[in-house]
Formats: sequence, C-alpha cells, structure tokens
Amino acid sequence: MKDLLSVEDLSIGFGRDPSVVEGVSFSLKPGGTLALVGESGSGKTITCRAILRILPKAAQLRSGRVVLNGRDGERVLSSMTEKEMRAVRGDAVSMIFQEPMRSLSPLHRIGNQISEVLWLHRGATEAQAKRKVLETFEHVGFPDPERAYRSYPFELSGGMRQRAMIAMAMVGEPELLIADEPTTALDVTTQAQVLGLIRQLQADTGMALILVTHDLGVVANMAKDVVVMHKGRVMESGPAEPVLMTPAHAYTKKLIAAAPAIPEPTDEPAPPPAEVTDPILTLKDVSKTYTMRSGMGRETLIHACQHVSLVLPRGKTLAIVGESGSGKSTAARIALGAELPDPGGQVMFTPDPGGETLNVHAMDRTQRTMLQRRAQMVFQDPYSSLSPRMRILDALTEPLDIHNIGTKAERRERAEEMLRQVSLGPDMLKRFPHAFSGGQRQRLSIARALTLNPALLVCDEPTSALDVSVQEQILTLLEDIRDRLGLSYLFISHDLAVVSRIADEVAVMRRGLIVEQARPEQLFNDPHHPYTKALIAARPEPDISRPIDLSLVAQGAGSPETWPEAFRMTNTEFPELSTLSPGHKVRCHV
Repeated sequence: MKDLLSVEDLSIGFGRDPSVVEGVSFSLKPGGTLALVGESGSGKTITCRAILRILPKAAQLRSGRVVLNGRDGERVLSSMTEKEMRAVRGDAVSMIFQEPMRSLSPLHRIGNQISEVLWLHRGATEAQAKRKVLETFEHVGFPDPERAYRSYPFELSGGMRQRAMIAMAMVGEPELLIADEPTTALDVTTQAQVLGLIRQLQADTGMALILVTHDLGVVANMAKDVVVMHKGRVMESGPAEPVLMTPAHAYTKKLIAAAPAIPEPTDEPAPPPAEVTDPILTLKDVSKTYTMRSGMGRETLIHACQHVSLVLPRGKTLAIVGESGSGKSTAARIALGAELPDPGGQVMFTPDPGGETLNVHAMDRTQRTMLQRRAQMVFQDPYSSLSPRMRILDALTEPLDIHNIGTKAERRERAEEMLRQVSLGPDMLKRFPHAFSGGQRQRLSIARALTLNPALLVCDEPTSALDVSVQEQILTLLEDIRDRLGLSYLFISHDLAVVSRIADEVAVMRRGLIVEQARPEQLFNDPHHPYTKALIAARPEPDISRPIDLSLVAQGAGSPETWPEAFRMTNTEFPELSTLSPGHKVRCHV
C-alpha cells in the first residue's frame, strides 16, 4: 500500500538562526494514525503547519519534500502555489488547532463558520450546507445540534467548542486530519470522550490521523506509530508498542517517567484520619446561585455551588477536583472573598496559628487588606497571568508597591529572593514575559504570589496548560515551597493523577456538589461514586495494554439522572453527603 503522506528531510528556520526543525522524515499510510510527541518547542506544530503551508511569514522552508498521494493523485505540497494549496486545505487535509477559543471567530455563529468549508470546497447552497453541518454535529455528539448551529463560541463550554473544531475539520470528509493537541485544555472525562469520538470518526470514514501531543497516555490510546521530537529533531520513531514499552532513547524514557500516574489500589488499610485542631480555612455550607435571563425575559437559576463544607488544616493541601462547570473555581473565589456566598454560607480564615479567626465576607477595610496579603492565587494560564508590558522586576514588586512595603532597594531584593525561591536567577528581572517558556512563566507567577509572604495559596489548575515534564517540575516546586515555608494550599484541578501526588485530602465535585471526599489513598483504593470512578478511568496511561474504559467514563460522566439509583440526582433533588467510613464521605442514599 502506498503512503498517503510522505515527509522527507524537512528543515525549517527563521532568518539567519539555526534551523528550528532539521532533517525530519516520516510517512503515514491511508487510515493510519501517527503521533508526533514532544514538549513545547520541540517542533511538532511547525512541522504540521509546514504540511499545510501555513507557516509564519518569517519562516523559511530550507529543505525537504512533502508529498500527498490521495484521491486526486500524487501532489507535492511543498512546491504547490498558494492558490493550489487553498484547494487542499480543509478539503483533502484538515487541521484541528490547539485552542478552540482562539481558532473560532467570536463574531460569527458556529454554524456559519463550519458551513464555510462546504461553500468553498463543495459549492453547497446554504440549505445543503446546514443539513450536512447538523448531521456532523449529531455525529460529534452535540446534544442539541440546532442550538449549537445558532450559538456563538463564547456560549459553548470548552468541550463543546472542541467538538465544533472537530466538526469543522470533519465536515469536508478529509483524507488526512491533523489534530494539534486536541485535548490539552479539556477535562479528563471530556478528553476521553473526544479521543473516543476521533477514533470512531476515523473508523467510519477511513481517514488518516496525525496526532500532535505531549501526553504519552493519549498516544498509547490512539496511535499505531510514534515519532518523538526534541529541539526540532527526531529522537526516536517506530510502532507505538516498542517505543512506549521499551523506549531506546533517553528523552523518550524521560517523557514516560514524567507522566503523572494514578496510584494502584493496595490492600493496606488506611490509617484513621487525624483530628483537625488548627484549620487555616473553613467553608461552612457555602452555596452560590446566579440568575441568568433568557431572550424571552424569563429567569433561570444556576446553582454553581451547593452546600459546600470544607476544612483545610494548616500546612496541608486540600484538592477540589471536577470538570469545567462543577463549581470548584467558584468555591475558590468565594474562599478568597472575590464572590459573595448565598445567605447562610460562611468562610472563616485564620492566618496565624492561634490567631484571630476572621469571617472573610464580614471584614472591615483593614482586615480585607490583610486577607489580600495573606491569601494569594496562582492562575491556570501562565501566558495571560503576567502583563506582557511589564518587566519581571515590575511584576514582582507591584504587590509590594500596592501595599506600600519596603524601599525601592528592599523591593528589588525581595524580587531577587523570590526568583531564587522558584529556582530562577536574578538576571531575569529585566526581561519581559515573552522571553520565557510556559514552565518558567508559571514559576514567575508562583514567585509573584509568594512576594507578600502569604499563609494560603489557592492554585487554580496550575499545571493543566503545561507539558508533562514541566508539570513534574512545577509540582515538585510547589511541594518544596509548601514544606519549606509551611504554606497551605487549596488546589483546584480536573486531573486525579496530579492530585494524587500533592493532596492530603480530595473533594470531588460535580454540578456544584461534593459527591465524594476522602484522603487520596482512600479515594483511589475504594472509590464509590460513579463520577469518581469515571475520573479515574478517564486518565490515559502510557501503557497500550491499559486503554481508556470509555463505557465506565460515559456512565460516570453522563447525566446524573442516569446514575445508579443510590447516587442519582437532579438539579433540585440529591442525596446527602454520608460518611461511609472514618474520613470517607460519599453523596448517596445509605
């Protein structure tokens, strides 16, 4: 069988600098799946962009040949004119981009954006295009295709926007689909469903797939062949099984070792939970309800949080886990005083051992200023959490300026100290954020949060946007800082593998409710709730003998009305959070 795609000795560079991609070669059979694996900056994405000839203007295709041998015969993509390439893009070859919110136009409805493919490449009428788009929406799992067709991107969740991107790529029935980190920003349950969807679409249409990812767990579930890239060069390539199970190159071994894993169940009984005698943060019966107005003037109540009660012991890490929209970030904002809870809810903060306990939502101005100093937040996206117009020195000293702490020299000295705390050098103070990698920016965000000497850090998905090896570094850094400075963490995540490593206690949330709560060893040894089981089953592992159990994921991540009777709940009716064993609570009918 002839190769559908052949990439031969591809080299790409910018200006007079050395090539950022050098001597890359690989091929792909019709219907095959090839994974391009590596960290950010390894050259994966720019290699795929070279196939479609959508490189930045400054980029130079210095050498190499890209050949597509499909239904229209052999075409050398690397030497085609721009006009000829426009007939290939979206027709024979489609691409799913990494960030759907940035790839979709915010000014146009989803249906019109996807119909454009059929107008341009198939000459379809508006009615024909709409019919085909609605069929594709149904195929990719939109619960209400008509509503999605009329929606703007901001009206859809991250998972639904990613499905829209998949629909846009699939509607023209391409021979080759390039998926660039299609699941990086998604919850693990949504990721599992999207991967299952791509695999099903591939089986139905016979298309070939190039999957760009840094997650070897995703590779193990999807790919037949693997190409591992590092600094623009191919480190290792071959069939997925030997590359993942018996890697030959040290870099491949490093990637596999860095992947966080959910701990295996053990038969050892969990020790009894210690009594909390010194809580730093307590949430008591916290609920948050929003009112949303529809186009007809009707009001709908959205229950973001319902009856959340949590206790964070001093010097420990409490993790809140759940998918987007589960209420975990709302609970964190209420804990920091950024949102008011519904009447009846309370948040108590005790910044110093044996000190005064403060009601976060009944503070005077002086107490509020103190809270802002003693409780800080590390945000999810390292690229948007630092101002691109401020040098690192200014970003780190700004909190000290606001609180009028120290002289100019003392503030600079504090900034240098904070950089050392996160393993960066003082020579970086004069740089702007764009000069740093994603992992370095997250270290800078942590340094800024530490500048005011806080007692509590709220970490909102601090590793979800990072490569696995960088994620490992940041988790190690957070553990080291917590133990060295005696900090307490409220850690927000959707990934149980990350949580299993750093947390002392885990609360699993779904639809604004805590559905299960326990210490990690209890939760992973003996999960009870179907949603917790789905989160555990959805985490891809770099082991081809352990594929994702999509049926278990679908059951737990599906509608709560379809859960087993003991756990079933609706928007207004749900079972109590019951204690099944010491320290282990589950929302179920006992």
